[in-house]
Amino acid sequence: MSVSLELREQCANRLLQTAEQAGSLSAFVGLDGFVDEIVHVVETRQNAETYQRMPSIARLAERIAEAAGRSTNIELVNQLVKLGGNGPIMANALASFGLKVTYLGALGYPNGHPVFDDFAKRAEVFSIAQPGQTDALEFEDGKVMISRTVQLNEITWANIQARFGRDKFAAKFESSNLIAFVNWTMIPYMSDLWEALQEELCPRLKGPRRKMFFDLCDPVKRLPQDIIRALKLIGDFEKHFDVILGLNEKEAYEIAEVLGFDTRAHTRERLSDLALEIQRHLKINTLVVHPVKYALAVGDGQAWTVEGPFVARPKITTGAGDHFNAGFCLGKLLGFDNELSLLTGVTTSGHYVRSATSPGLPQLAGLLRKWPAKP
Repeated sequence: MSVSLELREQCANRLLQTAEQAGSLSAFVGLDGFVDEIVHVVETRQNAETYQRMPSIARLAERIAEAAGRSTNIELVNQLVKLGGNGPIMANALASFGLKVTYLGALGYPNGHPVFDDFAKRAEVFSIAQPGQTDALEFEDGKVMISRTVQLNEITWANIQARFGRDKFAAKFESSNLIAFVNWTMIPYMSDLWEALQEELCPRLKGPRRKMFFDLCDPVKRLPQDIIRALKLIGDFEKHFDVILGLNEKEAYEIAEVLGFDTRAHTRERLSDLALEIQRHLKINTLVVHPVKYALAVGDGQAWTVEGPFVARPKITTGAGDHFNAGFCLGKLLGFDNELSLLTGVTTSGHYVRSATSPGLPQLAGLLRKWPAKP
């Protein structure tokens, strides 16, 4: 559904009115960390300075397939080196909203990597491992992430306690308005960590229920039994928190298939039904799914869908989903309903892909009021 002017104006006004409230909120986010190199793939090169960019993932697949049984050269041209990882990108976006953010993850150990220096100025940052490395091959129709992740094997409950401190972790875990654990797929011991938290820290929680956000992050390479275990642990956190699970469209179908649901039809209506089925199965507060052009959220037996702002030629796509997650969580923290939270999410993502920067609340309000029309 298209977003009405009235709904966008309502969202813009509420964001500006709650700026002071946003500044009083706290978020504790982890646990990954990557150095991202955003690159283009060369289709043809005219000279030392000029080349034609490979436009699609399908074309790259064709080039590779043509080399089967022989060999080929794939040329990459670096566009940008930036902080990476689902956690740092999401946390950086939350900090740009004015939240008090604490980040724990793989940002360099024993010394931090300089790519995270600006992030460390916006947030309270702690690291217990070296960052992973990612080449993000960006195309007009999507991206291919080529990652080296062995460093994330250091992300364990034992190392958190030894290198960060059990009491420091418990203090953040027990007091932050939002707790976010992302990139389960690339952190082999994340499920063990969640199990330890449920056994050791959750029983001592007091006070009002708070928000807890999860993003599995492309679990296709993980075994079905590992995915099912992770989903059960996520559902078990609902005893203590209002749990939000974020998925992109591909992940939603993968999770549905692992759970045994019918995934043959790939339509908006079927995706909405699958989201409801997953949310009911996990017994969590909210499930949110963000395809490229829109986003949907389900909870309490209802589904909401919101279109995103049109972006003809995005400056960057790597990190768009993490910005959506930050915007959606911001809305939920500010007491917005799911529809307004979705609108905050797609606007955050839309601002990021068109500018390659994380927006503050005034920038979000500005984009909501100057919503780009589709041609």
